Amino acid sequence: MALYYLETSALVKLYVREPGTERLLRLASHTAHHRLAVLALAQAEFRSAIRRREREGDIDGALATRLIGRFEQHLQGRFMRQLVTDSVLEKALDLIDRYPLRAYDAIQLAGALVLRAAGETEDPVFVCADRQLIAAAEAEGLAALDPAGG
Repeated sequence: MALYYLETSALVKLYVREPGTERLLRLASHTAHHRLAVLALAQAEFRSAIRRREREGDIDGALATRLIGRFEQHLQGRFMRQLVTDSVLEKALDLIDRYPLRAYDAIQLAGALVLRAAGETEDPVFVCADRQLIAAAEAEGLAALDPAGG
């Protein structure tokens, strides 16, 4: 059993079929007994990603609404939520100074690092589909996984 911290690029793969979906579904299956954590901010990022796919015509409106509803249900019971605290924001600022990260990416990574620093759980594995963000996570000493990678 492990703790996987799902950055939004990986989280979406649980709901929309794309490269890496099968691997994520195996990790998230109840029989695997893994714990899954997400940043509270992922709720807005997830909705944005789903609505963008709807606007681009990749999925229809009814499916988009169902996916958002399913994620909100999972957010209540399936996922641990890492809150965006002052500690997370301070860590994100530090990460932005040291790595070429976008603001939300830095906040996502900071959430995983603050969760690790709290020491209340095992070290999270940072799951992400962005190579630059994975490189920063690994430089910070986190195990990282690209679900679409080898």
